[in-house]
Amino acid sequence: MSLVEKYPKEVKQILSKYPPEHKRSAVMPLLFLAQREEGYITKAGMQDIGKILDITETEVASVVGFYTLYHDAKAGKYRVQICNDLPCALRGADKFLEELCGNVGIKVGETTADGLVTFETVTCLAACDKAPMFQTQGPDGINYHENMTINKAMEVIAGLKYAGKEVK
Repeated sequence: MSLVEKYPKEVKQILSKYPPEHKRSAVMPLLFLAQREEGYITKAGMQDIGKILDITETEVASVVGFYTLYHDAKAGKYRVQICNDLPCALRGADKFLEELCGNVGIKVGETTADGLVTFETVTCLAACDKAPMFQTQGPDGINYHENMTINKAMEVIAGLKYAGKEVK
């Protein structure tokens, strides 16, 4: 089922915000719509958006590939995105990432056996002076975690198991 068939009102509302000659500007909100249910954007979703906006699938995929908020593959309930660009690396991001992966028992790009967490590296989360740092993306939104140590990071990851659950 295409995006227009699945979400006709939402697609129409998004497109109404842009003049017809600039409808390609609707690519980002349409990507969020396509990603809403599964947490990632399928190839078919990118093709649909390309058809809606009269742009190529490659142009749509380039936006997905550039921004850390769009995903083209299924992952855990939470994405832990560790910034490892040069300024963060100079502040220990690479060593932090290696130790964190070792403590959790997965490699970058892998998901924990319970499906809870996937580790990803990203470039620039705009907190170079507070590295090592990462952001979590999940059902409760996006949260930044700065000036991290392995112990603090492990506490954050353990807390994700309880996020959104009632404590009795």
